[in-house]
Amino acid sequence: MTVHEFGKENSSVIVMLHPLGVWWDIFSYVIPLLEKDWRLVIPAMPGHDPDRPELDFTSVEEIEEQVTYWLTEHGLDHVSCLYGCSMGGGLVTRMLASHRIETDCAVIDAGITPYQLPKPFTWVIGARDWLIMELGKHMSVKALGGMVDTSKYTMEDLQYIKRVFSGMSSRTIWRAFYSANNYSMPDPVPKLSCPVRYWYGDAEKKARKWDIAYIKKVFPDTVFVEHKGQDHAEYFLLHPEDFCRELTDFIRTEGGQNHL
Repeated sequence: MTVHEFGKENSSVIVMLHPLGVWWDIFSYVIPLLEKDWRLVIPAMPGHDPDRPELDFTSVEEIEEQVTYWLTEHGLDHVSCLYGCSMGGGLVTRMLASHRIETDCAVIDAGITPYQLPKPFTWVIGARDWLIMELGKHMSVKALGGMVDTSKYTMEDLQYIKRVFSGMSSRTIWRAFYSANNYSMPDPVPKLSCPVRYWYGDAEKKARKWDIAYIKKVFPDTVFVEHKGQDHAEYFLLHPEDFCRELTDFIRTEGGQNHL
């Protein structure tokens, strides 16, 4: 697994875990704003790595193992913040529950949580998601434009989506969607000792209903923050300055004295 680092001269570490269906550089709008004061660790997940196109996605559990191993091997078993969006938020959820990396705080940004459904239903949903994504791989950029809000996203954004989709193998698509929605968690989930925020956009509140309920169950002290006028995974893309301000304010005020 390729890991990208920025701001290595800084002592306070933010681990950033990207969503499904994008590359690590989806954070390119916020990296220049954060790297001035923070050391950023951004893994490129297998199957989503333009530098390692031969790799397929494995599972949330295995990638969590790889991220944990990398951090430990590099002397970063205590970080300032774990941040993850969508599937990356699922990885943060799993890392918090596994409790092998100490973190001063965590942000689960519209994180995906495991379905609480009988196994046959999860396979049917997984097959549906796989088929939709496979069809998306073969769509033209113009056709993709009909699936997103073009008042928010540019032609360059659509071309980026097309490049990422085209580089994802069928195996990666299946494994990523199925694992992101069905990863395992410890039972019981240990009580957390760090503050956690769960962010979501008001336009996706209905879609995140099950995820919010799950996080309330496993991490009952989580504070939920609704962002007005936003849909899924839009905060760091469309509002990078606000994103960085809210993230760093949270780390500094809730993450302990080391970040004041």
